[in-house]
Amino acid sequence: MRRCARWTNSSARALLHIAIGADHVLFLLSLLVVAVLVREPRAWAPAPGLKPVLRDVLRVVTAFTVAHSVTLALAVLDVWNPSSRWVESLIAASVLLAALNNLRPVVFRGRWALTFAFGLVHGFGFASALKDVGLGSGSLFWPLFGFNLGVELGQLLIVAVFMPLAWALRATAFYRRAVVAGGSLAIALLSLLWLAERLFDLELLGFV
Repeated sequence: MRRCARWTNSSARALLHIAIGADHVLFLLSLLVVAVLVREPRAWAPAPGLKPVLRDVLRVVTAFTVAHSVTLALAVLDVWNPSSRWVESLIAASVLLAALNNLRPVVFRGRWALTFAFGLVHGFGFASALKDVGLGSGSLFWPLFGFNLGVELGQLLIVAVFMPLAWALRATAFYRRAVVAGGSLAIALLSLLWLAERLFDLELLGFV
């Protein structure tokens, strides 16, 4: 019962961290928003088939999951604990680059590899949230397992809610202009402010 309570508490903490961790959520959404599109020479176009979209989403989500699971474990086990200031700054930079890549695509076909690299950084951010709630005494397996499970449930919930809407709207000008272009621009500007805050210890966005 005690083990079950420990990983249940960790899972709940992870879901809360996903819910309030706007940088993690916006990073994932920046990757998902163009998954239903294909890149033509001068513009985005709706993807013609569902299977390639599902494969792309699976690759991206799996790469993110594997990467952040590795660094989450390394940090929690005190194998590697980089400075939180640099971790949070790099997380903001990852959101910025993901959003800019939607506006001026440089990486599209190999997005899973880029996602894996950035996922390593996000894992250290997840580790700080797990440490904040307290690991307690004894084995770290159950808190680590529970927190990872909560993170994955949070990610799957975002994918399950967002992707059907994106697929249904992908052929509309509203989706490509307002959601992809407008949304990515807004995310880029917000993450740029986050980056400035975290690098230079400023207080620009007290509400986020």
